[in-house]
Amino acid sequence: MKLYYTPGACSLAPHIVAREAGLPVTLVKVDLAKHLTETGENFRAINPKGYVPAVALQDGSLLTEAAAIIQYLADQQPGTGLAPANGTTERYRLIEWITFISSEIHKGFGPLWNPATPDAMKAATKDRLANRFAYLDEVLGKQPFLMGETFTIADAYLFTVVNWTNVHQIDISSFKNLSAFMARVAERPKVQEALVAEGLKQAA
Repeated sequence: MKLYYTPGACSLAPHIVAREAGLPVTLVKVDLAKHLTETGENFRAINPKGYVPAVALQDGSLLTEAAAIIQYLADQQPGTGLAPANGTTERYRLIEWITFISSEIHKGFGPLWNPATPDAMKAATKDRLANRFAYLDEVLGKQPFLMGETFTIADAYLFTVVNWTNVHQIDISSFKNLSAFMARVAERPKVQEALVAEGLKQAA
């Protein structure tokens, strides 16, 4: 498989999942501003949507959207516990979390990436995110990971998007449980590997 990624973007989630699952993945860095891969290919010709992540599968097809990709990757290695079995109630709980992260956290950051967004809207955006963080903080005060005691693909996704608070200077230190979760996930060896591979931290 080939994973098209941009350092620190939502493509970090499938990158982490692939490493946690022990799946061999070739990384291809994408410059989203120029829509070029690191090898000079036109990324829009590869993925007409124009954004990461995208995974080129063994059959030559392309799979896009982080929420779909992380489930696909987990299902390639069902014994890892990264996702409950399809058809189970727990799997739908996982999808519930992924949907929440995608719509309320991931897309919740949207206005902050646009330099033309008025300050009032940016402030309102941060307030909405704070409300979501408060909910997450409450959940994570009862259990170490979103699904309970086990790290899943939802945690990889949440870690990736909450990390954007560092880019936008959003202080989450008041959310003690969420902050502890971020630190806990960051310490995982495979997460460390992904961060180093994307140039987001120095190798130890």
